[in-house]
Amino acid sequence: MFMIGVDYPSRDEEIAIAKTTTGQSLPRLEHIMDGAKVLAFQDLVRRVPVPDHIYEFAVDLARKTRPASSEAPAWLKPLVSWGAGPRAVQYLILGAKARAALNGSYMVRLEDVMEVAEPVLRHRVMTTFTAESDGVSSRDVAKRLVEELAKA
Repeated sequence: MFMIGVDYPSRDEEIAIAKTTTGQSLPRLEHIMDGAKVLAFQDLVRRVPVPDHIYEFAVDLARKTRPASSEAPAWLKPLVSWGAGPRAVQYLILGAKARAALNGSYMVRLEDVMEVAEPVLRHRVMTTFTAESDGVSSRDVAKRLVEELAKA
């Protein structure tokens, strides 16, 4: 669903990791929820309402990533070799629903989709050699598309 970038730990964090994982006994993990509770939360997320204009935004965003599409902006075509498919739309909506629920919102807002767009799209938008040589990543493409579409 998402591609989350995780950087290396800080020096102090790395020391703590080494100390806690190389001793005589490993730290004991305690369950904070069982499978039934996970399924209940998943059901709750799926029940968060989504206005039609949010579905339209998610679909338009994914379609604009496809370089062969007439909907793709001209600047994107030389930078992207493969765009996001329908699964990206599904995950934009589900991610936005989860974000809305976590923030206590009763429905999905445009900001929810905008916040999950980069981690949803970054591994679904394949950049070209031209983009790579210019230092443009799929993250950059996703951010620019979100900004442009939000202004429209």
